[in-house]
Amino acid sequence: MSTFDPAALECLAAIVEEGGFERAAVRLSITQSAVSQRLRSLEVQVGTVLIVRSRPLKPTKAGRLLLKHAMQMRLLRADLECDLKELSPGAAGAAGEEERISIAVNADSIATWALPALSPLAHQGLGLEIITDDQDFTFEWLREGRVLGCVTTLRSALRSCKVEPLGSMQYVAVAEPGFAATRCPQGLSPHNFNTVPFVAFNRKDDLQSEFIAHACGLKHVALSQLYVPSSEGQVRAVQAGWGVSVLPELKVRDKLRAGTLVDVMPGQHLSVALYWHCWNLNSAVLDALTQALKSAASVALSADEGKSKTKR
Repeated sequence: MSTFDPAALECLAAIVEEGGFERAAVRLSITQSAVSQRLRSLEVQVGTVLIVRSRPLKPTKAGRLLLKHAMQMRLLRADLECDLKELSPGAAGAAGEEERISIAVNADSIATWALPALSPLAHQGLGLEIITDDQDFTFEWLREGRVLGCVTTLRSALRSCKVEPLGSMQYVAVAEPGFAATRCPQGLSPHNFNTVPFVAFNRKDDLQSEFIAHACGLKHVALSQLYVPSSEGQVRAVQAGWGVSVLPELKVRDKLRAGTLVDVMPGQHLSVALYWHCWNLNSAVLDALTQALKSAASVALSADEGKSKTKR
């Protein structure tokens, strides 16, 4: 079996993660020509092209396999770093790019329960990179070998991966009190939901229409939507009177209690099941990540399984 140069593997990872040769060179502190040479040496060794020179750059199937191998090498180094810290606390320095552990988490989880879950690991010196994407796409990051794990609504595990149920996130429809009093004084119903604007995360976010369809017993709905690609930004837009938004109850709980936001469909909620997927490897780092997320989710999320849908 071929042995691949770790520096060349990291070079491939840097090209994909940074989105280009020039930025990869800056990150690795080498010339752009050296980046090209290292990639070329890997391609010669494998016997096929590893990067599609498109905009944006994309790894080929062979490139994704080697990228996954590079991630596994990072995981091995991170595990070794943890073991060394146990033998000699304080001896190890900050994690470099080659030890950084990447995971993909949806924006609503980051805005509510996921960051507190990961804080102890960050304080212990684990080099984390959190990729934010639509939950359908977080799964694709794992499928392509670009992250070690992901939080997603998809239940079925990939080959060589394991899946852990986390619980369900509850979503409610909220608005600023003045907006609600003017535009939907009796709340939202099947007869007036299409007369108010909704604040969605982005064009991939179908949560608003899923909620209304679920609450109103409809198969398909068409909404007038504004887009704010930030969970915190959505809350601020709703508070500013932009429209209605379907948001995590965890995120808006205090504002509902304080009266700065109101529930415009009382008694209605959408329960979205979340799952943690990661590679099925014997790794102290992966075990720590899994345990941290499961423990925090058991407190923050509902125990019911909810609807396994693709959400942001």
